[in-house]
Amino acid sequence: MSQPESALAEAQGGGRAPESLAALAERHGLRRAIARPSMPAYLRQLWDRRHFILTYATSRNVSKYSESMLGQLWQVLTPLLNAAVYWLMFGVILGQSKQIDNYPAFLITGVMVFTFTQRTVISGAKSISSNLSLIRALHFPRAALPLAYTIQELQQLGYSMAVLVLLVLVTGEPVSWLWLLIPVVLLMQLVFNIGTGMFMARLGAFMRDMNQLLPFITRTWLYASGVFYAIDDRTKDLPDILRWVLEFNPAAAYIEFMRDLLIYQRFPERWAWVTCLFWAVFALIVGFWYFWRAEERYGRG
Repeated sequence: MSQPESALAEAQGGGRAPESLAALAERHGLRRAIARPSMPAYLRQLWDRRHFILTYATSRNVSKYSESMLGQLWQVLTPLLNAAVYWLMFGVILGQSKQIDNYPAFLITGVMVFTFTQRTVISGAKSISSNLSLIRALHFPRAALPLAYTIQELQQLGYSMAVLVLLVLVTGEPVSWLWLLIPVVLLMQLVFNIGTGMFMARLGAFMRDMNQLLPFITRTWLYASGVFYAIDDRTKDLPDILRWVLEFNPAAAYIEFMRDLLIYQRFPERWAWVTCLFWAVFALIVGFWYFWRAEERYGRG
């Protein structure tokens, strides 16, 4: 008989009130098999599994289009086809191309940047619920899954950015030293996406209706992010608070930052730096903490 079991039997046989199993386990230094580790320990576990995260993301990226004829080309074709539809609707029919200089580059930049965040949010919401068998079979930090999904979207963005730069050049924009700052804005957006993906991963794990609501939420976010129009021009007659909300929108901030570098050839203003950096840090801290708090609940029930 083990030491905790003998202690419990002794307590019952001696007529004393039996000690609870939780208290007994704590007194003898026993811990739950799936207990949430401390934040520093959790971060170390994630770092130790960095190769698994990268490999898992890459394998998902390769297999995603393996059965289609065009394969990995769909990573670029999908946002380009969406941009073509938006150009027809907003640029031609609604006349935005007459009001905004180089509207094709303006539109494609907005679509590419927003698609990176949109895909991360949607895939992050499914990262736990779609991998329950893996979670129940293996012990690993669950944050590895939304992290892998975000890295997968980052890999797809690499192809899209190459095409975006080429299209911007084709539309007549010159190469500028400001393009050296493109990795900076992408890094801030990546950090924001990691935090947002983790936040959505927990919501998607316990709110099964979230996956049905997300298409409507992201579509509304798309229309509010200035992908098809210039926010400062379209909101000049609106109340200041509404203009501030639209401009403080993280997706709009990253889009405008990228347009400043690629199209307008100007150094982004201070508010753009502050807004993009704020959303990156805020989303990472809140999203990671929110996900970590439910670590021991994923895959149960």
